[in-house]
Amino acid sequence: MISFTYQLKTPFDTINELLTKSWIKAVVNNENKKVGDIQYIICDDRMLNQINVKFLNHDTFTDIITFPTTENKEVVSGEIYISIDRVFENSKKHDTTYKNEFNRVIVHGVLHLLGYNDSTPTEKKQMRSKEDYYLNLQS
Repeated sequence: MISFTYQLKTPFDTINELLTKSWIKAVVNNENKKVGDIQYIICDDRMLNQINVKFLNHDTFTDIITFPTTENKEVVSGEIYISIDRVFENSKKHDTTYKNEFNRVIVHGVLHLLGYNDSTPTEKKQMRSKEDYYLNLQS
């Protein structure tokens, strides 16, 4: 099951959850895995920074933090926290639309749950390539 929770005090243009869930399922299926429980928690910088400090000991702003919730390598399950503030800032920084940047972060989280990392230059290149590929598959 894929779900979206909004932990925001300010108005937010919600996504088309039905289409987004279908797209996420297609990504997971394309990677030959099964969809388990994937929960997106949409929040602000403050909340995500608190999570970053508490669980990762990083006192920095970030656009996404992903926590896998299963050790079963065949099933994709986890919590994906996304800061809307960072998505908005990054869309300006990368000269793209807010919607495109938000979708990139959505798929980025799923790719982390699928086992892809972005710690090294090689991993970052592979992650960006996968993001681009799956963004182009969107309906």
